[in-house]
Amino acid sequence: MAQRPFWTGYLKLSLVTCPVALTPAHTASEKVRFHTLNRKTGDRVESRYVDAKTGKAVREDDLVKGYERGEDDYVALEDEELEAVALETTRTIDIEKFVPKDSIEWIWYDRPHYLTPNDKIAEEAYSVIRDAMAATKTVGISRLVLYRRERAVMLQPRGRGIMLWTLRYGDEVRDEGPYFGALKPEKVDPKLLGLISTLIEERKASWSVSMLADPVQQNLRKIIAAKGKGAKPARAKVHAPEPPSNVINIMDALKRSLENERPRPKRR
Repeated sequence: MAQRPFWTGYLKLSLVTCPVALTPAHTASEKVRFHTLNRKTGDRVESRYVDAKTGKAVREDDLVKGYERGEDDYVALEDEELEAVALETTRTIDIEKFVPKDSIEWIWYDRPHYLTPNDKIAEEAYSVIRDAMAATKTVGISRLVLYRRERAVMLQPRGRGIMLWTLRYGDEVRDEGPYFGALKPEKVDPKLLGLISTLIEERKASWSVSMLADPVQQNLRKIIAAKGKGAKPARAKVHAPEPPSNVINIMDALKRSLENERPRPKRR
């Protein structure tokens, strides 16, 4: 079942405008979540805001945003004042530019969202923009206020829909030079390369979502189910792999790896 969108607004390209809705493509709702309890009573523990000086609890109606301009000196801002400076991009995705689809590296991708038309009339304009990007092998670049900040976003055709990716800010991606720059451009031994390629072929498989199974979540659910029935679950034993005791020749290691990968003939 499709989830309710968390944002609605307009997709705009020059004079073409259509209402759209945005829904995060990721979800954490299936994850096991915990509450903090009082061990003695089993009751939940509440978090409350308290005045830092008086120690008294503060009502929700009395909470206000504050900008610190000096030690213990704040400028209080009401919600109405913060809304007054809202940018136009809070409700409109105005496509400013189109760039080749492969020109934005994956390292800049942040959060994926499903962008969908918000009524039947909007489907024609939405579909034209989607198909035009697919035909020209481009993606759209715009700006949008999401998660309380204005962000650069990328619109990417995907099948019958459009994906909207928030993009990371320029100062959020570290320069790779300090990490990869010192690696020497050494030539690899062709024999080693061939053995590694063979090992890769032995392990090659079709992509499947089952490769992303989370064993920790599965084990947690087993523990919760057992404790819910009054049973005392067995503690999971975690075995850390032993580090190699000695350095062996890489050629020998690859040959042994291939021997282990290949199925052994059945005995008669």
